[in-house]
Amino acid sequence: MDTSAWFAELSPVVQALLATLFTWAVTAAGASVVFLFRSFKQTVLDTMLGFAAGVMIAASFWSLLAPAIELAEEVNGVAAWVPAAVGFLAGGLSLWLLNKYLPHIHPTLAHGKKEGVKSNLHRSILLVLAITIHNVPEGLAVGVSFGAASLDIPGATLGAAIALAIGIGLQNFPEGTSVSVPLRREGYSRRKSFWYGQLSGIVEPVGGVIGALLVSQVRPILPYALSYAAGAMIFVVVEELIPESQMDRHRNWATLGVLGGFTIMMILDVALG
Repeated sequence: MDTSAWFAELSPVVQALLATLFTWAVTAAGASVVFLFRSFKQTVLDTMLGFAAGVMIAASFWSLLAPAIELAEEVNGVAAWVPAAVGFLAGGLSLWLLNKYLPHIHPTLAHGKKEGVKSNLHRSILLVLAITIHNVPEGLAVGVSFGAASLDIPGATLGAAIALAIGIGLQNFPEGTSVSVPLRREGYSRRKSFWYGQLSGIVEPVGGVIGALLVSQVRPILPYALSYAAGAMIFVVVEELIPESQMDRHRNWATLGVLGGFTIMMILDVALG
């Protein structure tokens, strides 16, 4: 039995788990760069962040919103835009509420400025909370896609789910680097910098399993779940990735990174989906 046939016969939950373990491994690979370099040129980091933003924007539409709109009338018997709009806004607002009230620190944004409600929690815990807030949506998106593919609904295919997992993996490499390298620059040890960098992907399998379980068991929520994941990802892009990539002098490189990431994710989705 070849690998593709073996993978196709697995349950959607196991598929989502394996896919998100892959995205975590790529994140860890990106974070491991800190063992080779103490710092990166800011141009490179900004371009990588832009690339990650471009991948997430493209994935939000091609892999999540477009299938949600296509499935809406079949699954729910309502206007196609309703589940897409409701789910998209719910995803964005959920991330906004977490970002507003959960204490956390973004290691790459505003030099580690504290956000959320005031807290005396240790800096390391605040870093983990920030990582959790902004990376569970990526795992959720992958899990929802594999759960949708298991339902044999037109527009939600295994190929599209695999394309999304590959795209998330691609953008996770620069995400891991963009967390670990600034921490190393701040004086953290290589091991600790790597640890926090890879943590930005290790939470994704949790979101992946939850997403696959939900949609494979409760089919009517599928368009809402796809759109929810899209809204959460777009919030991350607009709230953190793009602002961070534009903070220094290398805005043109960051913008080119966005265009490159979007194009690659679009090609992956169309070719495999």
